[in-house]
Formats: sequence, C-alpha cells, structure tokens
Amino acid sequence: MTSELFIDVQPKEISIALTEDKQLVEFQKEGRSASFNVGDMYVGRIRKLMPGLNACFVDVGFGKDAFLHYLDLGLQFRSYEKYLKQVTSDRKKLYPISKASMMPDLDKEGTVSNTLKQGQEVIVQIVKEPISTKGPRLTCDLSFAGRFLVLIPFNDKISVSQKIKSSEERARLKQLVQSITPKNFGVIVRTVAEGKRVAELDAELKLLLQRWENMIAKVQKATNLPTLVHEETSRTVGMLRDLFNPSYENIYINDEHVLQEVKEYVKFIAPERESIVKLYTGQLPIFDNFAITKQLKASFGKIVTYKSGAYLIIEHTEALHVVDVNSGNRSRTNNGQEENAIDVNLGAADELARQLRLRDMGGIIVVDFIDMNLAENRQKLYERMCKNMQKDRAKHNILPLSKFGLMQITRQRVRPAMDVTTDEECPTCFGKGHIKSSILFTDTLESKIDYLVNKLKMRKFTLYIHPYVAAYINKGVISLKRQWQMKYGFGIKIIPDQSLAFLQYRFTDEHKEEIDMKEEMEIK
Repeated sequence: MTSELFIDVQPKEISIALTEDKQLVEFQKEGRSASFNVGDMYVGRIRKLMPGLNACFVDVGFGKDAFLHYLDLGLQFRSYEKYLKQVTSDRKKLYPISKASMMPDLDKEGTVSNTLKQGQEVIVQIVKEPISTKGPRLTCDLSFAGRFLVLIPFNDKISVSQKIKSSEERARLKQLVQSITPKNFGVIVRTVAEGKRVAELDAELKLLLQRWENMIAKVQKATNLPTLVHEETSRTVGMLRDLFNPSYENIYINDEHVLQEVKEYVKFIAPERESIVKLYTGQLPIFDNFAITKQLKASFGKIVTYKSGAYLIIEHTEALHVVDVNSGNRSRTNNGQEENAIDVNLGAADELARQLRLRDMGGIIVVDFIDMNLAENRQKLYERMCKNMQKDRAKHNILPLSKFGLMQITRQRVRPAMDVTTDEECPTCFGKGHIKSSILFTDTLESKIDYLVNKLKMRKFTLYIHPYVAAYINKGVISLKRQWQMKYGFGIKIIPDQSLAFLQYRFTDEHKEEIDMKEEMEIK
C-alpha cells in the first residue's frame, strides 16, 4: 500500500487529504486563524466550581468556559501547583524544574472543592476541541508529544508502548531512555521508536525539553490571563508526526512557506525521505489535479454509494451517529438472500471504516446492517469490521451484532466531525428559485473583466469557473477566451475548478488573493 499526502493552502484555510492506493481515507480542513487545537496549553483561571459534577469551569479565552474534571487534574497536580507558585513569584529569574520537589500524588477519591478554589491560576492542556455547544475539555496532566517520545513533566516513570512485542527491544528502549531523561521528567516511548538509535531519541528528547522550557518561560511572564503558553505544531506537521511512514511516496504542497515547514520536519525525522516533499505549481487547483475534489463530492453527504448500487445513509445527531445499510438496486445473486446480505454487509464494513476516518466521526456510532440468519456470517462481518478498523489511529471499541442486527461502535472524539457540503446552492439566485438566463452568463463574466481592467486597472488576474463553462469559453479557433484576451489583455487566465457550482465563479489577483466580485455588486 502506498500513501500520498496533499496539502491545499488557501488564504483563509488549509485542507489536508491523505490517500492510500489513490483512495481518499483522511481529510482535515481548518481556518488559518483557527485556535484551540488539541495539545495547546494555557494559563487559565478557575471561573466556577461544580461540586455536584466534581469538576470546574476554567476561563481559557473561549466563548464558553472549558471543562476540567477532578480526575483530569492528574496525579502530579500538587507538584504543578507548587511549581507554578515558585515560577510566578519571581518574574525575572526562572526557578528550574530540576530543583522542584515532587509532592505526594493527588488522592483519586478527593473532591474538587477541597483541591481548588475559585480564581486560582492553573496550567491546562486541551484534550478535546470545542464541539457543538460545549467548550474545550481540559487536563492538568501535561504532555509534549513527539514522533518517537512523549515527555511528561513531574513524572519519574519510563513507559514503553504495548505494541512493541519484543521483550528485548522493550528493555533496550527503557534502559536507553532512562539514561538520557533528566530529573523530574517521565517519558512514554511510542511504537515507531522500535529499532531507533540513541542519537535519534536523544535529539527528539532535547527538542521536547526545549518546548517545556519555552512554555514555562511564557508562564513566568504571563500577567493577563488567560494566556496561550504553548501552541501545538501546525495541523500539517501534527498530522505528519502521527501519520508519517516509509510507504509515503509523495507529499504535494501548493505553498512555499508551508513546504519549507514540512521539509524541515521531514528532514528532522527522516532525512533520507526529504525528497518526497514537493511543491505543486500546476495551474489547476491541487485537489482537482489529483482527483481529490471528485472523491470529496462522492464521499460526503447523507448518502454514500459503494458498490453494485448498494449505499449507506449516514445521519448525525447530537448524541450519536446512525448508519443504515441498503442493498439498493444491485442485482441479486443466485445464491439467495443470505449470500446477498453478507456480500452487501461486508462491502458496507469496508466503506464504513473508511468513512469513520474520513469524516473523523466520534462518540457512539450505531450501524443497522442487513439482517442475516447464520451466526457464522454475523461473526464474519464482526471480524471484517475489526480488521478494517486496525488502520484507525483513534481509540475505538466494536461490539458484535446485537439480537436486533445492530452493531455499536465507540470512537474517540477530540474534534467536531468533518462535514463537507456536497449540495450546491445556485450562485445566481442564492436559493430563491429564479435566475437570469444562463445564455447571458458569459456576458456577466465579460462585464466583470471589463470592470477589473478598466475601472480597477488590474492587468493580471485569474478567473476560476466550472469545467463545463471553461470548456465552452475555450472552444473554437477564436474562442471567447481569445477574444477577451485580445480586448482586455493577455494577463487574463481562465482555470476550471471542480469545487465550483455550474454558474459560480471567483476572481483572484496575481498574489492569489480573492477579489470580491459578488452578485450584490452587480445589482448596484
């Protein structure tokens, strides 16, 4: 299996698509100004204690206060609490963690009202982004994640991933990491550290320690609370950190700044693979060129078809996600209803595992498969689903089919489910139902070009339109495009864009900044 990563950098958002054997399996999109990423650390102030929930609400600068449960304070909370007072008592000289004393572990049976007080300052880390009407979820058990190691302050344990099966390798890694870990720090050795040399692990440990020192230095100077004191690596680098593997063939990026950022990271973790990071310079949008846009349109939405006319219906509610499996109009096999049902269900299990990763669906997922009479077929379906979900990095749990034929899945949810709108609103009437004659659309485009050239004095700009419209404008020896270029100048570029609706368009300047030419401007 080969994997490729595509990063589309736009002025307002960054989109990341991961394909396996050319099939889209993961998709992430976030605004350039997005905040509250998982892993970010803040110095916040406790706003309100909730003894009934044994929790409190913390102000971290979000519209709704963040939630912090007593059990998420962590066993080392007393050590953090004392060290925070030592750090903030002297704003000029930083108190080193090596001199800090380890306090007794927090009582697991304790209460929030006996541990915290309203207005108290705490260092917190986001473990779950704001979802729906809920604020972020927090922990005081801080950790700095790298590719091979996870650094945990105020901890003296060295743990090795259970997925490393060799007892000799586990002992080697534990002894090795123990020899390079400074006082008052613990480390979790991740699965990908298997077989790595001490120099590689030591280099990453020093990088993580530097992040801790930078964070605590910001804590020392923080006066206006809440304050962001540690920002997790960008989504692109963060995804690479968790996903990068030797099977990657290419990483295509359409922005030079992000390209350098990713190159530096790949050079650090795998110098021999630096050449796979490539700049995309084509005229077509990067996702159109690599057939990502078409897969996005086909893979999102309420109804997802997968093979021989069978399809899934996916509904999202506040409490859970519901998936219904339908055989559709597929031709039935000669082997009867049971064979037909297991065939459709196994295909549904393959597609559903991909959909869970692609949409990043979390919480409770209930799947209504087609009823099967044979117990061995139900077991076969359960085993197929378990096998498919092995590629999923999110923690999950799958239950066998219930007596009602339902499969229940729980999947870790740390951010809102990805939702890509596949329906296209009419760009001319904005959903009102009445549009101008479509034959006049090219006249509208020409009037826009005339306005840009003669009123705004712009000589170079790009017009993005639907591929069908682009084909019409480019047809003929003396095409409309050629006529416009002869009349208004050869600085006009026309690019087909699959993400646009049929009569939708957008203009960008030579720096790829969008020029606002909305319909309302025409009316004036």
